[in-house]
Amino acid sequence: MFENLTGDNLKQEFKENKNVRLATYAIGGILVLAIGYFAYNTFIWGPDNEKSKEVGFAGLNYADKDSTDLAIQELEPVVSKFDGKDGGEVAQFVLGRQYMEKGEFEKALSTLEGVDVNDTYVNVMSIGLQGDCLSELKKYDEAVRRYMEAAQVEKNDYTTPMYLFKAALLLEQKLNNPEKATEVYTEIKDNYLSFSNQKSIDRYIERAKNKKSK
Repeated sequence: MFENLTGDNLKQEFKENKNVRLATYAIGGILVLAIGYFAYNTFIWGPDNEKSKEVGFAGLNYADKDSTDLAIQELEPVVSKFDGKDGGEVAQFVLGRQYMEKGEFEKALSTLEGVDVNDTYVNVMSIGLQGDCLSELKKYDEAVRRYMEAAQVEKNDYTTPMYLFKAALLLEQKLNNPEKATEVYTEIKDNYLSFSNQKSIDRYIERAKNKKSK
C-alpha cells in the first residue's frame, strides 16, 4: 500500500484527498496541544505547584496555634494566587476551617466546596466539614447527604462511622426520620465495632426505635 508513496505523491494526496487533509490537521493539532501541555507543566505549572507548597506554611502554622485571624490573613492570598495547585488547595481547606472557627459558615462552605485534592483524608474531611457547615446553617437534608457522601468516599474505621453517626443524629433529632436513623445506627453497630462500643450505639438504636415519625 505504501510502496509508491513519495514526497510528491504525499503532496498530491494532501491536495486532492479531503480526508488526508483533515487527518493531517488533526494530528498536527494534537501534537501542538501535547507539546504545549508538556511545556506548561514543565516550565510553568510545575514550579508554581512546588512554590505553592512553601508559601502557605505561615498560615498553616498560625492555624495550628489557633491564631485564627492571622491564619486567615496569611491564607487568603495564597488561596487566591495558587488556586488549583497542591499547596493552594490544602491552604483552601485550612482556610475554610478557619472561617468555621469564626462562625462564618456560609463563607466556610463555599471555600470548602472549592477544595480539590488527591489526598483522600483531606478530601473526606472537606466533605464532612461541609456537612458541619450545612448543619450549622440548619440545612439538615443537605447536611445528611454530605455526611453520607463523606462516609462513603473511602470506608475506614475512623471517618466512616463518625460521619454515619452525624447523619443518623440529624435524621433522628432534626428530620424526624427515626426509621432511617435506626438503619444508619445499625449499620454502625454491624460494621464498626470499636466506634459502636465507644458510643454505646445500642442506646441510640433503642431510642430511635421508640420514636414515632410525626
